[in-house]
Amino acid sequence: MQLLDLLFPPRCVGCGRGGHWCCPTCVAAIVPAPASQDGLEPLAGLWTAGLYLHPLDQAIHALKYEGKRQVAWPLGRLLAETYRRQVHARMLPAAIVPVPLHPRRQAERGYNQSALLARVLGRGVGLPVIEDALRRSRDTPQQVGLSAAQRQANVARAFTCQPHHPALVGKRLLLVDDVCTTGATLGACAGVLLAAGAREVWGLTLARPLL
Repeated sequence: MQLLDLLFPPRCVGCGRGGHWCCPTCVAAIVPAPASQDGLEPLAGLWTAGLYLHPLDQAIHALKYEGKRQVAWPLGRLLAETYRRQVHARMLPAAIVPVPLHPRRQAERGYNQSALLARVLGRGVGLPVIEDALRRSRDTPQQVGLSAAQRQANVARAFTCQPHHPALVGKRLLLVDDVCTTGATLGACAGVLLAAGAREVWGLTLARPLL
């Protein structure tokens, strides 16, 4: 990462200033999301760091679609701050599970942005990250522009889980993704993890739209 910063000096994805991928001014400008959401079964609950507004939306776009994987570091630290401030007081997960990409899409992008975020989060809060249990077995169309019902149908049976994974059975898990709109993707993943033996599945995302 330091070598990449020497070759390609950081420039804030929010305002363009040099020196940081997300400068302190833009980080301070992120609009916090309200407290945790319940009633999102089969998720036990969901926390979100901020609202999908400037500059957080630009940072997420740069990470997902512009190949700027370095942005995962400041965004992952934002997740870690949210975890310490909100999640840790309510539940203590055994492990973090990132929402997977389909192998074809991950090959095109070169990485799974949710896995990058989960790794930074895991290092920051001292939790293991499990990347080999949950898989996206069906390459679904993008969720953008779909209604809530269409999103549910789009991700139905899209995920599979390694059965009897020792790190999952009987454990509380924290499912990590970049954006939650209706909760369809997180819910589909949570259902598969619970069916595989997880005790509870909670969600933590970077952003959600302003409702």
